[in-house]
Amino acid sequence: MSDNDGKKTLGLRGGPRSGNVKQSFSHGRTKNVVVETKRKRVVVPKPGASQSGTGGSASAAVAAAGNKRPAGISDAEMERRLRALQAAKAREGEEAAQREAEEKARAAERERMRAEKEAKEREQREAEERARQKAEDEERKAREAAEAAKQAAAAPAEAPAARQPAGGGGPKPSQAAPRKVDRDREDRGRRKGDDSERRSGKLTLNQALGGEGGRQKSMAAMKRKQERARQKAMGGSQPREKVVRDVQLPEAITVAELANRMAERVGDVVKSLMNNGIMATQNQTIDQDTAELIIEEFGHKVTRVSDADVEDVIKEIEDKAEDLQPRPPVITIMGHVDHGKTSLLDAIRDANVTSGEAGGITQHIGAYQVTTKDGAVLSFLDTPGHAAFTSMRSRGAQVTDIVVLVVAADDAVMPQTVEAINHAKAAKVPMIVAINKVDKPSANPTKVRTDLLQHEVVVEQMSGDVQDVEVSAHTGQGLPELLEAIALQAEILELKANPDRAAQGAVIEAQLDVGRGPVATVLVQNGTLRQGDIFVVGEQYGKVRALINDKGERVKEAGPSVPVEVLGLNGTPEAGDVLNVTETEAQAREIAEYRANVAKEKRAALGAATTLEQLMKKAKDDENVSELPVLVKADVQGSAEAIVQALEKVGNDEVRVRVLHSGVGAITETDIGLAEASGCPVIGFNVRANASARNTANQKGVEIRYYSVIYDLVDDVKAAASGLLSAEIKETFIGYAQIKDVFKVSNVGKVAGCLVTEGVARRSAGVRLLRDNVVIHEGTLKTLKRFKDEVSEVQSGQECGMAFENYEDIRQGDVIEIFERQEVERKLD
Repeated sequence: MSDNDGKKTLGLRGGPRSGNVKQSFSHGRTKNVVVETKRKRVVVPKPGASQSGTGGSASAAVAAAGNKRPAGISDAEMERRLRALQAAKAREGEEAAQREAEEKARAAERERMRAEKEAKEREQREAEERARQKAEDEERKAREAAEAAKQAAAAPAEAPAARQPAGGGGPKPSQAAPRKVDRDREDRGRRKGDDSERRSGKLTLNQALGGEGGRQKSMAAMKRKQERARQKAMGGSQPREKVVRDVQLPEAITVAELANRMAERVGDVVKSLMNNGIMATQNQTIDQDTAELIIEEFGHKVTRVSDADVEDVIKEIEDKAEDLQPRPPVITIMGHVDHGKTSLLDAIRDANVTSGEAGGITQHIGAYQVTTKDGAVLSFLDTPGHAAFTSMRSRGAQVTDIVVLVVAADDAVMPQTVEAINHAKAAKVPMIVAINKVDKPSANPTKVRTDLLQHEVVVEQMSGDVQDVEVSAHTGQGLPELLEAIALQAEILELKANPDRAAQGAVIEAQLDVGRGPVATVLVQNGTLRQGDIFVVGEQYGKVRALINDKGERVKEAGPSVPVEVLGLNGTPEAGDVLNVTETEAQAREIAEYRANVAKEKRAALGAATTLEQLMKKAKDDENVSELPVLVKADVQGSAEAIVQALEKVGNDEVRVRVLHSGVGAITETDIGLAEASGCPVIGFNVRANASARNTANQKGVEIRYYSVIYDLVDDVKAAASGLLSAEIKETFIGYAQIKDVFKVSNVGKVAGCLVTEGVARRSAGVRLLRDNVVIHEGTLKTLKRFKDEVSEVQSGQECGMAFENYEDIRQGDVIEIFERQEVERKLD
């Protein structure tokens, strides 16, 4: 309140919705009350109001206004506004009190946190003080012990001096006592000075969290320091005891690895090598003898190991008798060509395998599992020839338990029948003779039994111990008796295996699939092969990505005597290689690399003449023998191996066949380049050359020969090598057609809607169905139509419809190869 021109003014402020009320007093006379609101300004006359401002009653103020109040505001409205003003002032006071209380609470909380922080810092300083005091006490005790030891060592020397006369010059006790008091005073002063220095600095929270001087020595470091001080006081440190280690030393090792195995510094090992006249860094490799010299120089023991020791992880495991469980027998079907081996197996399996074979003969090794009506499970192996079986036996892979020798009753014993008998005897497995085709009129089972006597095979009807059964794959005659004979032989053998161990198996067949990569057909012999297992097989290794049984179904695991296709290899293994499961991928890779190096060295040793006598003999042979070099590519590994072994047997003293290279998969430009450099033809067995390889072969004049039957290939090469081939069947490719779509037509079957992309398509020509450059089917056309008319040929660039004779497994995207065969007389150069 202030005086201005004899007037007193009192101002009141309300809440957000209240107005401003001003009361003016002048010379004892009451002026009008002015109420300011947000909407309008109201003047209320108050002639008899109290001078206390807002201390009067609101109703009295309204009554005193009388008729002087402006129009538009009632007494109730005026009273309500004044009450709202008083309520707003009360709320403002409450909020101020609440804010003051909260501020006090926050100040108290800050004070409490500051007190806790100071208490923690004080505790930390006290703990550090105690640790430092303890360490100093221990150090002082060590010094005192060292001084006592020195005095004890000097006591015998001072004893004679003490026995001298009084004038001998020895120290008097009165002189020694003050010296001791001085030393105690110095120690106290030193400790006091240390305490003052220690307490001079104050550890703050920022210093502790910032890491500035926060790291302290550990108790072990303090003890090592005290031990060094004690040993130094006692007259020098004692040398540490040498730890002698047994160091495994391979044929070659790096300097760093050698130092690591000896637990020595790399610099010390390099220095030792330099002292011996060998300048080597830590990453260089040294031989076994040099490494042994260094190991002995450092005082360690040497244990020499060989590279072959990497295979110790897959050594044979002796299974306990209680772990062995019965397993299905593995039966191998063997015999001469066209004696009905696969047809007999089809009759047992109630399937039709022969429909997919070229020429009606088996080209691959098949592995199947059959469940008989009695519930017995049998695993069958169907072998095309016997070269792959010989390879398995030579590698020590005994994959078969029983051999079923199939002999046609109308053909008797043939050369390959004799070969099968020899294989069975070499493998030392029991044999069962199945005399097939007994339903034919010209069948003579007795002649078969008599011919077998010449090869020391005496059947039971001839009073021998070899079981023989007369069967017919066509009518099913004798099949139950054959299965009963197999089950009886398996029961006699008491075949058992341990399924609860790392899997071991043999590769029956391997191929390079375009979509799936390397695929191996494996017959598990021991243990259980599971998805995700890491394995090594021959020179290859991998991880089981998928397991597929003989029915094409994916399975999670395969037990003993179960044939499965294994996906996940890094390369194509050889037929007959042994598969072993390892613990880690590093072990599998190491074993595979070691085997690959050994095989490489062995091949190099076989091809190199090392002595003068061998060089002269090789030069003489090269002069007298004419070689026919060939390059072989096949669809599967077993077929390639069988072809190579068959071709190596072709020849005599004048002519021989030399296989420069054999592999699996389609013919590529690399193969054409090798053939051009060597001047040899390329032989493709159930594979084709890709487009770039065909163009390169045409440009460079390299001959590519395709075969689907192994015997035709061998006979052709044999005739070419001997020069006795009077006429050869030459194939002329006349066109290619691309299948755009497949339609199903009643009374006809599946019809391929094709576009002739190259050459011409003829109704009378032979056709092959190619899928990813691999031959799927070979045969003839049933129909060749242009729109709705049957035509004899279709030119390039035109569309047509084709249907195959007795074959309907055609897909969109397949390629049809059209060719013609003609006989060409061969003339000798």
